[in-house]
Amino acid sequence: MTNKKIIQSFFENVRSGKNVNSAFRYMHSVVYAHQVLAESHTDEVIKRSPEDYANHVQEMKAMYGDFSLAIEEILSDGDKVYVRWRQVGTVDKKDVTEIGSAVYLLKDGKIAEYWIQLDRKGIEEQINN
Repeated sequence: MTNKKIIQSFFENVRSGKNVNSAFRYMHSVVYAHQVLAESHTDEVIKRSPEDYANHVQEMKAMYGDFSLAIEEILSDGDKVYVRWRQVGTVDKKDVTEIGSAVYLLKDGKIAEYWIQLDRKGIEEQINN
C-alpha cells in the first residue's frame, strides 16, 4: 500500500472516529505530534501512542458529536503525505466547521511524526457567535 493510501485509510477509519481502535495499524508506538500554533509562533510537540490518539478522537466526538470528515486535498512526496480536511460537527446546537492540514511522516508503512495546523480562531468564532 502506498503512503498516500495508508493516510487515506487512516482518515477513513481512525481520524473519522469510525474505528479508533485500529490506530495501532497506522501508527508507531510513539508518534511525535507537532502542534503548529501561529498565534504564539511555536511548535508544541506531544508524544502520542495509538491508544492516546484513539482517546483524542473520542474527545473530539464528545465535543462535536458524530462529525463528518472529508479530505479536500492529499499530496504525497516520498515518505511525507500532506492532507487538508474539513470536519463539520455540532457544538451547542450550532454547526461548527474545522479546517485543518497536516504533514505525516511515515516510516515502515506507519505514521512516525506529523505537523498539524488548525484554524483555531475560526472554530472559536463559530462557537462564540
